[in-house]
Amino acid sequence: MTTAPQRTPQRTPQPERTRAMRTRLMQATIDCLIERGWAGTTTTLVSEVAGVSRGAQLHHFHTKHELVVASLEHLSEQMTAELQRRHDQATRGKQRSTRSVLTMLADYYTSDLFVASLELWVAARTDEPLREIVRPMERRWGREEHELAVAMLAADDSDRPTRALVQATLDMLRGFGLANTLSDDTRRRNAILAEWSTIFDATARRTTTIGRSR
Repeated sequence: MTTAPQRTPQRTPQPERTRAMRTRLMQATIDCLIERGWAGTTTTLVSEVAGVSRGAQLHHFHTKHELVVASLEHLSEQMTAELQRRHDQATRGKQRSTRSVLTMLADYYTSDLFVASLELWVAARTDEPLREIVRPMERRWGREEHELAVAMLAADDSDRPTRALVQATLDMLRGFGLANTLSDDTRRRNAILAEWSTIFDATARRTTTIGRSR
């Protein structure tokens, strides 16, 4: 009887291990922002949440500044992907309506991802180094959010009043996100969205037909 040769377990390539560890630390940072806020997010806590040693963390991110910058980029990618997913969902359904699109956007602005970004926005108001990081990223997010909202609502962005209406809608939805951090604002938010959908349908110029709100 011959013995089958034993296979040597293949090791994960170093670049993949490095990428996985960095992602683990960045996600732990975002989780800490959601659960503890900016003030409660420390590099020690991030290490504990990620389940890695302080030495391993310092190997990948030498300072909290480096960790925050990388985590912001990671958060940006997650938020963009989430908005894109909602856009795909909105444009796929035959029963798409202004109301359903606004509800999707409102859900996004009351999600944990938005809460994490909100923590950074508030902290950046009095933290100059953080503000220099957040400011250009916020502008980019704003452009991406506006473009996706225009696509989801089939709004004519070349029409100045319609463009302003889309932006006002996004500003309102961000306000909903802020209000929802202190208490469940679902009932009031839904009532306002129902009325706003009607106003939007009656006011906005559209590039294609979209279902009625009600």
